[in-house]
Amino acid sequence: MNIGYACINMQLSYPQQYGGQERGVLPITTGRSMIRRTFDSRGVSYASEKTLDNCKDLERIVSWNILNDYHFFRITSNLAPWKSEYDWDDMPDIEEIRKHLHSTGVMSKTHNLRLTSHPGPFNVLTSPHPHVVTNCVRDLTDHGDVFDMIGLGRTPYNKINIHIGGAYGDKESAMKRFCENFELLPDSVKSRLTVENDDRASMYSVKDLYYGVYKRIGIPIVFDYHHHKFCSGDMSEQEALEMALSTWPSDITPVVHYSESRRKEQLDETIRVQAHSDYIYDEIDTYGHDIDIMVEAKRKELAVQKYKELHMTDHYSSLPSVKAYI
Repeated sequence: MNIGYACINMQLSYPQQYGGQERGVLPITTGRSMIRRTFDSRGVSYASEKTLDNCKDLERIVSWNILNDYHFFRITSNLAPWKSEYDWDDMPDIEEIRKHLHSTGVMSKTHNLRLTSHPGPFNVLTSPHPHVVTNCVRDLTDHGDVFDMIGLGRTPYNKINIHIGGAYGDKESAMKRFCENFELLPDSVKSRLTVENDDRASMYSVKDLYYGVYKRIGIPIVFDYHHHKFCSGDMSEQEALEMALSTWPSDITPVVHYSESRRKEQLDETIRVQAHSDYIYDEIDTYGHDIDIMVEAKRKELAVQKYKELHMTDHYSSLPSVKAYI
């Protein structure tokens, strides 16, 4: 079982606040972007520079993960700012970008570090509006391109995970549209795509996804423990987990998501109950199954570190100095 974190490394992104570093140590982050006005004035060449810097730092974060015994990591969906406005080959730095992505892939495969992604909620394949679907296909295709440039296999081991989108007053029709629009995707996406249960009762439970999507097109379901509390489909946690796990190929370790309520953590009833906590505290019940767990907590790798200290002392090893790494 691997326990991973998503997108941002707190100690590298905030080296003074969380990494114990002196002033002057620069952040290592893959989140460099710009506002629309800056993109309009500076163009693709500036976006290319930002993307190259993001890819260089992705390589550094993956290296840090390997040194610190993290073998599961979610890549940001924002490596390339304003990517919807240009093609990869329009970027002046594309060959350098490819080189750093390839190096990241070699490291991840050599050291068995699992890489995944989670494109944003605007990717709505259930939409009845053609322009929304077209934009979704383009964005997901970009994710598939990045994974191909990294050199990741075209299987759900390196999943591209999404929520299926709105119900539009008719879940059955919406799920049917999702399955039809799935066929518009290139193989670089279709072969890696997974879907996840939602956190609102009006949306999609594991049971909905199993019968409405998996039974039609066979793509795996990622079980989210926290979301299940709000959209159970009249199933217990164990029942829903095991239904989701049954959709995965037998030779690939399934992925689940785990988080806890920020309202409970902060003892603040004004906080939305679905909001994620900074850390996680309860021991995760896998019901005896071999799974990889993506922790969706706001303190990222620090939350995983704290969980290991609380519940996995036999497997926990102290982190090396980040300063020594840098």
